[in-house]
Amino acid sequence: MNNLRLLTGLFAAVLSGGGLCAFGQSVITLEEVFESAESNSAQLRPYFTADEVAEREVAEARSAMLPDINATLSLSYIGDGFTTRRNFTDYQRAPIPHFGNGVSLSVNQPVYTGGAITAGIELAREKSTAARLATEMQRDNLRMQLTGYYLDLYKFTNLRKVVEQNMAQARKVLDEMNARYEQGTVLRNDITRYELLVSNLDLQLIKIGNTLEILNRNLVTVAGLPAGTEVIPDSTILARSLPVQTESGWLDDARAMSPAIGLARQEVTLSRSAQKLVGSERLPKVGLQAGWTIDGPILVEVPPINRNLSYWYVGVGVSYNISSLFKTNKSVARSRVATLRAEQQLEAARENVDLALHGDYVRYLEAYEEVRTQEKSVELARRNYSTISTRYSEDMALITDMLDAANSQLDAEQRLVNARIDIIYYYYKLLFTSGKI
Repeated sequence: MNNLRLLTGLFAAVLSGGGLCAFGQSVITLEEVFESAESNSAQLRPYFTADEVAEREVAEARSAMLPDINATLSLSYIGDGFTTRRNFTDYQRAPIPHFGNGVSLSVNQPVYTGGAITAGIELAREKSTAARLATEMQRDNLRMQLTGYYLDLYKFTNLRKVVEQNMAQARKVLDEMNARYEQGTVLRNDITRYELLVSNLDLQLIKIGNTLEILNRNLVTVAGLPAGTEVIPDSTILARSLPVQTESGWLDDARAMSPAIGLARQEVTLSRSAQKLVGSERLPKVGLQAGWTIDGPILVEVPPINRNLSYWYVGVGVSYNISSLFKTNKSVARSRVATLRAEQQLEAARENVDLALHGDYVRYLEAYEEVRTQEKSVELARRNYSTISTRYSEDMALITDMLDAANSQLDAEQRLVNARIDIIYYYYKLLFTSGKI
């Protein structure tokens, strides 16, 4: 789905909802959030521009293979000259034609530059690749950031439902307690303590609502969604069947696809290309040369000849910077150390990715165990609350027992929501670490 389809879906949601706000609520999948960010996120635009700059640098480097062509045209006024003896006596005026002109054209085609041009083009290409990898890394970072916002939005949406259900349950119990208070079977202190529970739940709802508003604003802004959009997370995200893969499989993918490793590997290639470019300074430069010149008047004769002198030439030019023999060695040594440093950084990047992936994989498996444990805890907490509620109705339990049971049920249900979200989060974290997000 492209950005146009996404905007169309949002507009349709507005029409179906009566147009109560600028864009209203809309169910948006995480993949649609990624697509919107790809086209509209302000955080990606500088990287796309950097890619374009790098591509133009490649074209600029290639232009060094073209010939250098210089043309000059000069018009001048020449004043009269004079002659004297060597001791500056016997001054005599020497008339000179006053109008001077000059036209020249020279062409220099590089033939051999010691590999400087080739290395320059290769270096520009490697920089372009590095810029693309940096863009991919930023894209992955942005997607992981959006995943965090999206899953937190889903988590707090579910937490709000859990708190609302517990609020309704608590109000129902409070109504029953007020009825029993009228009958004289419940103390006012018990009602006050349960009203405190309802008040705390109400405050929790306010905090959850504020958190949802902040998360929605962050998600909409970073993803470049239309202002005013209220994102409703896709409720089917927890029901998806996530692919099962061994840790070694994830690790192989990470070593082949991780932008962090790819960028570090590219830095090694860049350093080697820069090393070749520095080494080319020690080699001679050879080029084909051709030129044509016409000048007038001819001032080398006395008296000057008021005519144009034209000549042309073709040949081979060879230049060698002798000082490079004792200057370039320091640059070569520096570039070798820079390459060694890049290779060490590559090894460090591989190690960091291996460690991060192992940690994510362990947490991913742990999240499944957490869900199974919390599902059992919720079942037990609900059963306990039902039992305590029945016993309390029959005056066989204290209000503190009711409060403990209600709080235990709320805590278990909230932990279950968090555990289910953690499965999705650590799965996307594995995708992020392995470069597949």
